[in-house]
Amino acid sequence: MDNNVSNNQATIIGTIEDEFVFNHEIYSEKFYTCTVKVARLSGTADDIRIMVSERLIMDGEYAIGDTVEVIGQFRSYNSYEDGDNRLLLTVFAKDIMHYDETENKNPNTLYLNGFICKEPVYRTTPFGREITDILLAVNRSYNKSDYIPIIAWGRNARFAKNMNIGDNVKIWGRIQSRTYQKRISDEETITKTAYEVSINRMELVTEESAEEEVPQQD
Repeated sequence: MDNNVSNNQATIIGTIEDEFVFNHEIYSEKFYTCTVKVARLSGTADDIRIMVSERLIMDGEYAIGDTVEVIGQFRSYNSYEDGDNRLLLTVFAKDIMHYDETENKNPNTLYLNGFICKEPVYRTTPFGREITDILLAVNRSYNKSDYIPIIAWGRNARFAKNMNIGDNVKIWGRIQSRTYQKRISDEETITKTAYEVSINRMELVTEESAEEEVPQQD
């Protein structure tokens, strides 16, 4: 398997929340985006943006409310909006299919193998929870990279705070969304959505472990 595929593996299972909207066209292939709502065990949900080729949805069998499984990569794109450069994060679909709800799969899994590209930031919440913020650069084909914001908690936060720029790290976790308010004037605020990865497990890649086989998609 191409290493640029195996170092970035995302699977989400959820319901389609809105219509497919045209995003861009490249080499006569059109790509569309929509939002998939992915449930958490806590009862809340993450609204995850996906990007999918027309070739995967041209049969027209997908509609709002359908439960789907999306397999692909978690990618970043630069977007210029209102004079600001924003990092947009989306699951780029390699495959999409109707989900058989008799199956029992984890609805939100992500594996990344990348490099620390910004000094980790360690902090504690008002309730004493430890958090380290990481920005991970994950190589993609054609000499591109995806820049993925990651949150490590607890013992993973303590482990991550001592990492250095350039360290090679493997992480296993899930994609999560959160909404926040952005003030655009004294009278007006708008609601925006940010995406990040919450780590379940992480591993610092050493010379000895670099030769190990990476996990494959189910």
